Amino acid sequence: MRKYAVSDSQLISQYKNGNEEAFATLVNRHTKKIYTTVYLIVKDQYLAEDLLQETFVKVVNTIKSGRYNEEGKFLPWVTRIAHNLAIDNFRKAKRYPTIVMEDGSSVFNTLEFSEDSIESKQIKEDTHALLRDLIKELPDSQREVLMMRHYMQMSFQEIADTTGVSINTALGRMRYALINLRKKMDKKNIAYDQNLYPR
Repeated sequence: MRKYAVSDSQLISQYKNGNEEAFATLVNRHTKKIYTTVYLIVKDQYLAEDLLQETFVKVVNTIKSGRYNEEGKFLPWVTRIAHNLAIDNFRKAKRYPTIVMEDGSSVFNTLEFSEDSIESKQIKEDTHALLRDLIKELPDSQREVLMMRHYMQMSFQEIADTTGVSINTALGRMRYALINLRKKMDKKNIAYDQNLYPR
């Protein structure tokens, strides 16, 4: 016997046709899994609840605007929205990562700025902004693992559980993310200033 008598796709069709209860059924069906996914990332109950609500607001807006086209893949699509919102939350909070490259060097250390000159502080802020731009250019899967690891300090086991992949896959994505990030930095001639960013 099937777990659900009515599929997600059927419920979405009903909701598009004005059946509000169909969407309520979808929410009840998937809330626990999506909440757990968000909570694993943000590790804060109230923030996870806020992001869960924001996720479903985006879902409603996308479906009602006719832009939903993930036929038969509703849960992965919603989970992706929740992931992105959680990551955006960290970006807005301006949490800077300490990214350790494959050779063990630290790209950007989150140093205390109290003793820095105004000039060196500005250089750091500018470089952090450039780093965020370079991270945005990475493929989605690599960017996600990088941000979970360095912005959110998640373990590779937590990353694997949250993204639904094996630890080896998560490690591989991280490795390629660092390789690609290093290439992008080299291309833009970003130098490692060991005084500004010591190992």
